[in-house]
Amino acid sequence: MGTMSEVVTSRPPTFEKKTPSQTALHDKQRQTAADPTTQEYDLGVESQLQPVEGFGPYFKLIPATGQVKELQTIIRDRNTSRSDFKFYADRLIRLVVEEGLNQLPYSDCTITTPVGCQYQGLQFVKGNCGVSIVRSGEAMEQGLRSCCRSIRLGKILVESDLETHEARVVYAKFPDDISQRKVLLMYPIMSSGNTVIKAVNVLQEHAVEEENIILLNLFSTPAAARTITSAFPRMHILTSEVHPVAPNHFGQKYFGTD
Repeated sequence: MGTMSEVVTSRPPTFEKKTPSQTALHDKQRQTAADPTTQEYDLGVESQLQPVEGFGPYFKLIPATGQVKELQTIIRDRNTSRSDFKFYADRLIRLVVEEGLNQLPYSDCTITTPVGCQYQGLQFVKGNCGVSIVRSGEAMEQGLRSCCRSIRLGKILVESDLETHEARVVYAKFPDDISQRKVLLMYPIMSSGNTVIKAVNVLQEHAVEEENIILLNLFSTPAAARTITSAFPRMHILTSEVHPVAPNHFGQKYFGTD
């Protein structure tokens, strides 16, 4: 679930040479740390995210760097070719996914380096999964897989009724124990928020707690942000931008069906 260098950068490394008896003790400590029931370690990374006024404490923007703004500009540009669109969309997806992973729980662990030193590090607490809202949410699956090769994935298909234009769930498939997991819900474009609300309702029907859902999003309108945070005030939401105009061409452009 990511390299050691990815999960320990927030605190300095500690190296110490151990005797055989001390090594045995640390082996026992490592087994304890690997137990998901142990105390989780808070990296304090949420302080790097930017809260958005009016949308509650759990709605956050990733850092608005020049790189992020350039990626948003390329994705919104109607003259961007499909190959460039997909390349830069994947980059933005990766940035949001990385921030999403920072919200997952960690536990302490002790490992032995190739030179025989003990290293006090961190590891993911087991029990995470990803769920994409088909179809545009599937664009974010590879970004998650690139960071977490063995993570389990589920899918939800939500379509709009042709007559009433209301969102309805057509298909849903999840890991059997999803109620015991932290869920990274993936949906890149939120215009109204109705699709996400339907998807979260399905997760709750499968006994997933609201606070165990982390919604990964690229672009949201203010209306969608208000709708979703009002419906699920304890759900964590990460996005790169809140703007009145959402790039609704995203899914068609990404998959080449425009």
